[in-house]
Amino acid sequence: MEAKSEVIQRLEAKANRAFPHVLAARDLSARTLGRLRELLHGHDPEDASIVVFGSFARGEYTPGSDIDWTLLVDGRADRVHFEEAVAITRILDEAKFQPPSPFGVFDNVSFSHPLLHLIGGHDDTNRNTTQRILLLLESIAIGQREALDRVVDLVLHRYVSDDRGLLFSKRSKLVPRVLLNDIIRYWRTITVDFVNKQGFKGGWALRNIKLRMSRKLLFASGMLACFSLELFGKGEFRRGEGGLDPARVVRYLRERLRLSPFEQMCEVLLRPTISVETAQKVMGSYDAFMEILSDEDKRRHLSDLPFEAFNQDALWKEATSLTYTFQDGLDQVFFLEDDEIAGLVRQFGVF
Repeated sequence: MEAKSEVIQRLEAKANRAFPHVLAARDLSARTLGRLRELLHGHDPEDASIVVFGSFARGEYTPGSDIDWTLLVDGRADRVHFEEAVAITRILDEAKFQPPSPFGVFDNVSFSHPLLHLIGGHDDTNRNTTQRILLLLESIAIGQREALDRVVDLVLHRYVSDDRGLLFSKRSKLVPRVLLNDIIRYWRTITVDFVNKQGFKGGWALRNIKLRMSRKLLFASGMLACFSLELFGKGEFRRGEGGLDPARVVRYLRERLRLSPFEQMCEVLLRPTISVETAQKVMGSYDAFMEILSDEDKRRHLSDLPFEAFNQDALWKEATSLTYTFQDGLDQVFFLEDDEIAGLVRQFGVF
């Protein structure tokens, strides 16, 4: 990941401002990626990828961020997988990386079968759904990426191939509805789970702000990836007598999902319908949010803030104010300034 991609440069020009804290996090993410690849070289078996999620995978890694990871196996179970997972845990611990959150959804070893074959139905648990969507929206391989790429492509093929409206209905817009519905389900799941986690001591304020900023941006980027065929790719796709080619749709979606959530949002904010003021609201508030996360004292303060004190706490009020500005900007993007996006949200995000 490069610190300043071309789309970020273009948005900085439109917004007439820089995003220094976002870029600093992207730079730290890139440097940490290089370090992890050195530390973990040779610890991914042939049929597996060491996959990292969360802020690191989004290019938003800051001091104090943890490393959420799994050894993703696309093959038969073998004791070597668990041996390597133990070795990876030890290496990261010795290198003083922050351990994964106790609320994380991935174990040290994960297998591809349930992610691919349990889409929908009683056996597709909240945990399985969340794992699958995070693989699509925020994952990066440390070392060998073949297993991760293979699983992501197969999962996307399931979503696209089972979506008959997308492939064959000439009256339907080019929106992968099955995939979009699962992304919406993921968002609703984590918002409800947040309430459950409030019962655990500590960390509620930081989790709350993250839910309303980084998690919300992740969800928005997933929606935009699903809308991207209509917003950016209509000229590339035409339904013939045999319908759309699923393999082409999967390749297109795969490339869209390689963009970070921040970059996905930048592309939409560059649309001529979106005002400079809205671009400044969305990304300016997000950059200020990243400034708070990058300050270890502020991050620790929010993490330790007791629930009883939130109404009097200055930093909490500052962070909360950013979430309202961010939401106001998203409202402009998704409902008010761009009629095409608003129509897609009404048709596919609501009904």
